[in-house]
Amino acid sequence: MLRIGLTGGIGAGKSTAASRFAELGAQVIDHDVLARRAVEPGSAALVDIVHEFGDRIVVDGKLDREALAQIVFHDLRARDKLGAIVHPYVYAMGAAADKQARLQGVDVVVHDIPLLVETGQGHDFHLVVTVAADEDLRLKRLMEGRGMRHDEALARISAQATDDERADVADVVLDGNGTVEHLQAQVDECWRNHVPQ
Repeated sequence: MLRIGLTGGIGAGKSTAASRFAELGAQVIDHDVLARRAVEPGSAALVDIVHEFGDRIVVDGKLDREALAQIVFHDLRARDKLGAIVHPYVYAMGAAADKQARLQGVDVVVHDIPLLVETGQGHDFHLVVTVAADEDLRLKRLMEGRGMRHDEALARISAQATDDERADVADVVLDGNGTVEHLQAQVDECWRNHVPQ
């Protein structure tokens, strides 16, 4: 089973690349989805988060992601504390999904991990693919596509590794500056070059 780690900065086009990998036949394990599951009501992670940040980040028993974001994207120590709580749960869930895929005979698994570099997982995969895009374009996408204010979008981008840091651990760097079709074509080429046919 070929294990691919896919990463890229917020707004760079990683989700587009992940979707294309899925269309080509890969099983995609989205670590953002795992992170949301890890903090569902009643979870150990949510209990730990409330213990660390207080009940102001919970509404009707659910994590108020926006309230938490307002804290962690402006405070490096708070972000590190959150990561120390959530990342082990997500890592374990990803490993379980990986094992399940292997048992099912899946040929290619793509782990879609926004914080692959930040969490030191660069050496955990047969192939690491990153999507890079200019910061100005990413800001525009976040503000127009996700309705973020400029300062919010910039804080999210600044909280992540840089394109250069991601490129340092990547085997393949995809250009996310162009059209969806341009990025999809690069994923197709990556698939042809690295996935045994």
